[in-house]
Amino acid sequence: MNNSSILNDKQIAYLATTGKMIIPFEEKLNTSGIISYGLSSYGYDIRLSNHDFRIIGGNHKDEIDPKRFDDNCVFNIELTSNYYWLPAHSYALGVSVESFNIPANTIAIALGKSTYARCGILINVTPLEPEWTGHLTIEIANLTNFPCKIYANEGIAQLLFFQGEQCNTTYADRNGKYQNQPRSVVLPKVI
Repeated sequence: MNNSSILNDKQIAYLATTGKMIIPFEEKLNTSGIISYGLSSYGYDIRLSNHDFRIIGGNHKDEIDPKRFDDNCVFNIELTSNYYWLPAHSYALGVSVESFNIPANTIAIALGKSTYARCGILINVTPLEPEWTGHLTIEIANLTNFPCKIYANEGIAQLLFFQGEQCNTTYADRNGKYQNQPRSVVLPKVI
């Protein structure tokens, strides 16, 4: 039995360039006056796209049901210059600039960037399972009493990649409901 291990920058770069695991792929961490994105020592910092950003709320209902999600629960927020305004105590959905093709023996876990965490912004992205493909829908919560700027085309979360012995059933094998996500927010669904 093989043990799982976290991938380093050399391994991530190899998979990104030969297996198209990350498109577009930035070979180094971009840090000049921005919230960093690109390849780091043991991960990859992804960017928030400027194509789609939606706030959950403003609905006529008093509840949200993930099994019967009402599209009227969300509304689009327009890009202001190079950022979105996330109101206090609100929750938004965005999408990654990058698309992903996760290998069959790999899983990725996302963590929020410390720059946003220190401002009271919580980033949540569910795992990128073996053979999952597409753009990530990114969940963003403002836990503060103040509106916060969320910058487009800059870092939003870091992905950590782990490899191990290939699983019996990949996300593609079971026809996962969030497979091949487009470069737009994908709302909750139950099939």
